[in-house]
Amino acid sequence: MAKELTVFREFIGDSPTTRLLEFLIEGRFFDYTLTELAEKAGVSWRTLHRIFPYFIKAKIVKKTREVGRAKLYTLNQENPGVKKLIELFDRLLEEDVSYIKEVPKIKTTI
Repeated sequence: MAKELTVFREFIGDSPTTRLLEFLIEGRFFDYTLTELAEKAGVSWRTLHRIFPYFIKAKIVKKTREVGRAKLYTLNQENPGVKKLIELFDRLLEEDVSYIKEVPKIKTTI
């Protein structure tokens, strides 16, 4: 399951829905089977099947293709709400790592 709390889940709240959403945003350029989504997002199969119909109805995800019997889905980046979530996600990551730029470089002489 999901290990450490990320800056996104710390800000939004940690729930199976948030974990699934975070995984989809991180992997926004790829498509996934339902099995991959459940495993990689750290949610149970049963929970995924409870959440996923809402994601489809709200057009958060869209079906990209079928491979055999498996259907693959990706984040619907044309959805205005999803665009805002991606902006928030990216902004939180930028702010979370901004401290790295502030750390002075230490010169060492050997």
